[in-house]
Amino acid sequence: MAETSALPTGFGELEVLAVGMVLLVEALSGLSLNTLTIFSFCKTPELRTPCHLLVLSLALADSGISLNALVAATSSLLRCGRWKGSEERSLVPSVSHRRWPYGSDGCQAHGFQGFVTALASICSSAAIAWGRYHHYCTRSQLAWNSAVSLVLFVWLSSAFWAALPLLGWGHYDYEPLGTCCTLDYSKGDRNFTSFLFTMSFFNFAMPLFITITSYSLMEQKLGKSGHLQVNTTLPARTLLLGWGPYAILYLYAVIADVTSISPKLQMVPALIAKMVPTINAINYALGNEMVCRGIWQCLSPQKREKDRTK
Repeated sequence: MAETSALPTGFGELEVLAVGMVLLVEALSGLSLNTLTIFSFCKTPELRTPCHLLVLSLALADSGISLNALVAATSSLLRCGRWKGSEERSLVPSVSHRRWPYGSDGCQAHGFQGFVTALASICSSAAIAWGRYHHYCTRSQLAWNSAVSLVLFVWLSSAFWAALPLLGWGHYDYEPLGTCCTLDYSKGDRNFTSFLFTMSFFNFAMPLFITITSYSLMEQKLGKSGHLQVNTTLPARTLLLGWGPYAILYLYAVIADVTSISPKLQMVPALIAKMVPTINAINYALGNEMVCRGIWQCLSPQKREKDRTK
C-alpha cells in the first residue's frame, strides 16, 4: 500500500489541491452546523424530547462524517505541499511522499470511523422518519425508552457492520486520491460482493424504504389537512442523491472492472457524500423552528441571561 510517487495516478497538483479545498469546506460547514445543533440540545431543555433525541443522534453521526472529511482534506493539502517541496528538490521521490501520512493502521481506523458514522447517519435518518410518522400519525407520543433503544440499535448495528471489514469480510483501503480510506471496491471479488449486497440491504435499502414509506404515509394522512410541518421529500432525496453514487460505484465494481473508470470520477461519490452532513443540518436543524430557536439562544448571551433571570 505504500506509494512513493509524488502525486497519485490520474491527478495533477491543482486537482489534488482542489479536492482538498472542497473537502475542507464540506468538513468545516458540516462540523460547524452539526456542532451548533448538538450544543443547542445540551443547552436548551425544550429540545430534550424523545423525537429530538433521534435528531441529536443524526447530528453526532454527521459530525463524525465531517471529522472524517477534515482528516482527508488535511491529508490532501499536506500531500500537495509535499509535492511542491519535492518539485523544488528536482522531484526526487522519497518515503515522505506516501499518499497516506498515518500508516496502514491509521487507514483502517479512518475507514472504520467513516463507515460507522456513514451507516449511523443513514439509519438515523430512517429513525427520524419513523419517529415523525409515530408522532404525527398516531395518538401516542414516542416514549423515552423507545427512542433510547432505537438510538442504541442504530449505533451498535453501524459499529457491527463497520467492524466486519476489520475481521476479514470486506476490506478498507485507500480512495483513488490516496488521502482517505474507505471500503475497498477495487477487486470486486466474492468476498466484497457478498459483503456489499448483505450490508447494502440492511443499511441502505431498508432505511431508504422506511424513510420513503414513513413520509408517504404522513403525506397521505396530513397533506390535505395542512397540518404537515416537515419536509416529506428532502430526506429521501438526500439519501438517494447523497449515498446513491457510492452504491452505483460499488455495484459497477461487482459487474465490471472499476479501473475502467477514471480516478477523478471515482472520487466524485466521496465528495458528494461529504455534503450530506451540511444538508441534513439545514433540513433537520435549521429547518426546525424549535431547534433554530435553541441555536439562537446558545449564540445569544443576552438571551441566555434573560432566560436565567426569568
